[in-house]
Amino acid sequence: MTERVSGTPGRRALLGAAVLSTAALGFAGTAQAQAAERGRGGHGGGHGSLRDLPVPTVIGHRGASGYRPEHTLGSYQLALDLGAHIVEQDLVPTKDGHLVCRHENDITATTDVADHPEFAGRKATKKIDGVSYTGWFTEDFTLAELKTLRATERIPGNRPDNTLYDGRWTIPTFEEVLRWADQEGRKRKKPVWLYVETKHPTYFRSLGLGLEEPLARLLRRYGRDRRNAPLFLQSFEPSSIQRLARLVDTPRIVLLSGPTTRPWDFVESGDPRTVADLVTPAGLKWIASYAQGIGPTLDLVIPKDAATGRLTTPTALVQDAHTRGLLLHPYTLRNENSFLPADFRRGTDPNAYGDVFGAAAAYFATGIDGIFSDHPDTALLAAADFDRR
Repeated sequence: MTERVSGTPGRRALLGAAVLSTAALGFAGTAQAQAAERGRGGHGGGHGSLRDLPVPTVIGHRGASGYRPEHTLGSYQLALDLGAHIVEQDLVPTKDGHLVCRHENDITATTDVADHPEFAGRKATKKIDGVSYTGWFTEDFTLAELKTLRATERIPGNRPDNTLYDGRWTIPTFEEVLRWADQEGRKRKKPVWLYVETKHPTYFRSLGLGLEEPLARLLRRYGRDRRNAPLFLQSFEPSSIQRLARLVDTPRIVLLSGPTTRPWDFVESGDPRTVADLVTPAGLKWIASYAQGIGPTLDLVIPKDAATGRLTTPTALVQDAHTRGLLLHPYTLRNENSFLPADFRRGTDPNAYGDVFGAAAAYFATGIDGIFSDHPDTALLAAADFDRR
């Protein structure tokens, strides 16, 4: 079994507590449409009890984005083929209300939109969650228009090999991903787990393009709206997760950024709490009232020294979260030196691979339940090394 920090509950006990607490809170489903969909058996989403996930769980971050342009069917397929336990999607809307898979609604760096003269007039400057961006945005395109674009590598300077695949895939809709997951699940005779993020939900709701309702409809249509569905919902905005909790029973995760940051829905509503407040015992108890876990940055698990960039002492977050029945799936483990703590970099090339196995071992030793990785094969090897100790 996986090692645990002293005093931290075992993961099986943790998951049992999470299921019981969810039932006690009455999250049994609220819409009659959900019951009708369950009666029809859905579309083969299958059952995916949280208890069945390996520990540590390896989540393919935007697919296998270390090897293929992110959020493409090619990236998702490779992550699954490499053995990732879960494959992640980020969702943004189109002008006509379809949910598509992009890390951001600004598609300037992840598509060839700049090479399409017919869309030159769509370039705009927008303020999203308080930050100004200039580029092209999904909410200004219909799905048919987006489908004329081709995906490209987001960080070609770091990952020049990935540019080989520029132009190979289109932007997938989330419904296409659900169909792909069902097809792969039937082929593999087990459910394919997905990890789905609502991006900038307050911003999109202000445009009349709310994410949660169309997402819930798709989850019901494909039988992934239940408590034992093989899918996690995630968001940096707690209110988005609370809204989803009223629509579906699918497991839910609150994402947590740096300690001094505030979720954007908190900024908009005047809630003064920061992430530092949310990772206190009281904050975690509040999260546990509507979610099954948290997705913190790795720095919230083990901070880095501000001067040297080296790992310091682990915080109490893992033990505190587990005490309240919450899973922890931190983000993001990457192979390249530039993304690793300084004590695990090797050589002077920022894009060369460092000692990712050493870094992973340090994070796994804290008792986290899983990790997001751009290179799921590497993370799986690191998890196997850790499990053998």
